[in-house]
Amino acid sequence: MSESTGLRARKKERTRDAIGDAAVSLFLERGFDRVSVNDIAAAAEVSKPTLFRYFPTKEDLVLYRFADHQGEAARVVRDRKSGIEPVTALHRHFRAGLDRYDPVTGLNDHPEVVAFHRLVFTTPSLAGRLTRYQLEDEEALAEALGEGIRARLLAAQVLAVQRVLARTNWRKIADGRTAHDVHPEAVADADQAFGRLL
Repeated sequence: MSESTGLRARKKERTRDAIGDAAVSLFLERGFDRVSVNDIAAAAEVSKPTLFRYFPTKEDLVLYRFADHQGEAARVVRDRKSGIEPVTALHRHFRAGLDRYDPVTGLNDHPEVVAFHRLVFTTPSLAGRLTRYQLEDEEALAEALGEGIRARLLAAQVLAVQRVLARTNWRKIADGRTAHDVHPEAVADADQAFGRLL
């Protein structure tokens, strides 16, 4: 990669982050439905066509933050060490996320993270778009697990378990508890839930 190509890529990434950050700030401040694409473009100091080059839909302005986790379960299965069962690898990965207080586990009490989850879970169009992301993850995980109905069923069960655990953790924190306080329950819930998949 040439230096100019690398510079262009970094500039694009900075622009994308600036647009996404401006959008999320406005959504958290006013609510998803009360912010227009024009408002976001103005706050990010870009044109509307530029905004749509980076984010094809308004929902993508929020859910791009999940992009780092897209296909994560499939990667965990593909990259697991020899002799480790897929569900065991996925369980260990989720537990490690709990120990890091990774926002994707729902076990994070930073006010902006709690507000972000509330925005996603309580806005119908965002919740619907998140379901689409999860279905794509389910397809990728099923492919990593193998062929046939067993792989598809296990993929659906694993992702349902992760979703339920994350929302349960988030609800407890949204009700005023700290992530540190919820952590032992979150670990016990994860152990129980993944144990039923074995």
